[in-house]
Amino acid sequence: MELLTEPFSHAFMVRALVCGLAVGAVCASLGVFVVQRGLSFVGDGLAHAAFGGIALGLLLDVSVAHAMWVALPFTFCTALGIAWVLRSGRVHGDVATGVFFGVTFALGVLLLGFRSPDRAIVSVESILFGSILAIGQEELVVVLATASVVGLALAACWSRLAYATFDAELARASGVPVARLDYLLLGLTAVVVVVSVQTVGVVLVSSFIIIPAATAGLLARTLRGVTLVAIALGTAGAAVGLVASYHLDVASGATIILTLGAIFFVALLTRRAHG
Repeated sequence: MELLTEPFSHAFMVRALVCGLAVGAVCASLGVFVVQRGLSFVGDGLAHAAFGGIALGLLLDVSVAHAMWVALPFTFCTALGIAWVLRSGRVHGDVATGVFFGVTFALGVLLLGFRSPDRAIVSVESILFGSILAIGQEELVVVLATASVVGLALAACWSRLAYATFDAELARASGVPVARLDYLLLGLTAVVVVVSVQTVGVVLVSSFIIIPAATAGLLARTLRGVTLVAIALGTAGAAVGLVASYHLDVASGATIILTLGAIFFVALLTRRAHG
């Protein structure tokens, strides 16, 4: 028991745990719909768009801690752009996401190059890979507030999102605003991605969205069951990965994702063993 409780005698670990649980739950919830709609690549695209937004904030001389407020509208607009291109029906989802992915990330690299050399040095590594252990009280409040708002929005639209996910044409014929739900889903994903970048970074945040939902799809049969299992896996993976990273003295974000990946492969092998 001491192995489990000793890390949380430190205030920074408690903040990291609360943050990880909130991010794990909300990312998993969104991931269920993202995966079911075949938009798994969107999380990665929006994460790289967030990098472009953060770079824009740094160019405007905003601190790394507050660059999120610049990245938020930037990534949100990118999400709406992806949704608009998808709605046009002229290109496939992975193509639309790939275009925005490349353009926004390249823009971020370009904007960082425009920063004056006399400004404070920025650790690009911390942006790419996150630093959940460095989460302060202010950032934690933002994460919890965001998770609460996104969770309430998903709960309010859950049945209509589920309907539109499984049969968009029938849902549209029944009066369900499928187009608005598409924009809402990608918009909420953009918000969560920007907030989650602080925990696991640009490179890994899409895994936080995809892996719990993909694993839950192997273990449950109904959408409600998949959602509940995904949330459980997302929060458990965050907690176990955080404790493991503390004792092993390794990167927390990467350890959390590797924990989720290990659970996925165990579930996959179990599923195959049972036919």
